[in-house]
Amino acid sequence: MMLQTIETLVIALMALVMGVLGFIVFGSNRRVGQLRKSSAEIHQEEKRVFDFLHGLGAAFAEGVPSTELNRLIVEGGTHILKADGGALYLIDRTGNNLIPSFLTKGCPPLVVLPESLTANLGEGVSNQAIESFLRLQAVPRGTALLGAACNWKEPRLLVAPHHGKELTEETALSALFAAQGLESVMLGPLHYRGKLLGVLAIANGRGSIPFRHAKKELFQAILEQSAFALFNQAIYLEAGEKHAMDHDLQIAREIQKILLPSDAPEIPGYQISGLNLPARTLSGDYFDYLPVDDDHLGIAIADVSGKGVPASLIMAMCRSAVRSQSRGHISPATVLRAVNRQLYPDMKEDMFISMAYVVLNRHSGEALLARAGHDAPLLYRAETREVERLNPKGMAVGIDSGGVFDRFCTDFPFRFGQGDLLLLYTDGLTEALDATGNEFGVERLTGELLESARDGAVETLHRLAHSVQAFSEGNPQHDDITLIGLQKL
Repeated sequence: MMLQTIETLVIALMALVMGVLGFIVFGSNRRVGQLRKSSAEIHQEEKRVFDFLHGLGAAFAEGVPSTELNRLIVEGGTHILKADGGALYLIDRTGNNLIPSFLTKGCPPLVVLPESLTANLGEGVSNQAIESFLRLQAVPRGTALLGAACNWKEPRLLVAPHHGKELTEETALSALFAAQGLESVMLGPLHYRGKLLGVLAIANGRGSIPFRHAKKELFQAILEQSAFALFNQAIYLEAGEKHAMDHDLQIAREIQKILLPSDAPEIPGYQISGLNLPARTLSGDYFDYLPVDDDHLGIAIADVSGKGVPASLIMAMCRSAVRSQSRGHISPATVLRAVNRQLYPDMKEDMFISMAYVVLNRHSGEALLARAGHDAPLLYRAETREVERLNPKGMAVGIDSGGVFDRFCTDFPFRFGQGDLLLLYTDGLTEALDATGNEFGVERLTGELLESARDGAVETLHRLAHSVQAFSEGNPQHDDITLIGLQKL
């Protein structure tokens, strides 16, 4: 009886052991199955991430437009996170507003819809009116859900609040979109090198499985790669725009060179030379030779305030006005008064033109000078080997409508003797700076003129240009330089 009892216990024990072993094996097989499933999921996730990165790389290699890159970012993030949809909002040039750049059709609305559209939410967010609204609605920085994300340092996972859940900052934010049909959203700012580029959102609508917190790190990686891609795309576009602008400016420079005289007129008994050295691609200086009549030649020089494109446009206007008024008028003051009346209505308050205009009698050597706020011309007298400053009164063009300008602008007569040389110049010459900040100045210019005038107008201008460049010692030229030399042989 005792033996039979022991055998029964042994059998029961063995059955228990077998049961435990079976349970362990079953549990192990189940865990192995789960691990295999997890491994497969990880593999699929890695593949989706690789496809996303490969797509961004291919985009740069193929030079895709910005709209295509934006699409790749949103659709790639949506695919990786298995979301219903996504949206990319980029910061505008002012830095004050988020502009919708790409939204997938399946993305629930991330902004509050107006009452006129909320009735259509039940019909699905693919409704054309809702889609049009979302694609046009800018979001001010710092306002609502998307605008608030601009100020975050890292992405957030927001889930629609449930009844009885304690109110926190995130539940308060998530309440902003709960009524719009959102179940959960991954939302974060796009930063690169301390610069805010925009906001990326990946969202799930009502009825979809909410995102898990474990996905935040993956979303952070998507944000970082997307910000890098957007930053480089912006640099690429800026480089392209600069190249196009440089090309356009070079064309404008060639056109401007056509507006300036390429050769000086040949007048028996005189030598004339002109030189323009722009500080930038385009110049705001102007000079011209104007056939007044059979006996008189007009010589004009002007300097528009400012530099670059605005100054070059005013220069072109000035040239047109001078040419239209000079024909048949031997009084330079009369011409400048008419030019001022013509240009004044179109001049901005902070712009003006300084001018000097000389009319020469080809036969007698007599000349008239009118000055409109321009640097006083220098006249080298060969007989005395001295330099005179011709400094009649005059105010700049574009400051006064005519009443005051006309009273100040008068004709100043002078006469050329044999060997005399008249030098007209703009202040870019006298205000050129050396390495220590000293100006070239009128005194230095006078000395250079005294030494070179006997060599002729052409040589004098070349020597002055060389002297100011040597004086500047390689410092950048800050203003346009224009020179005109007129010498009686």
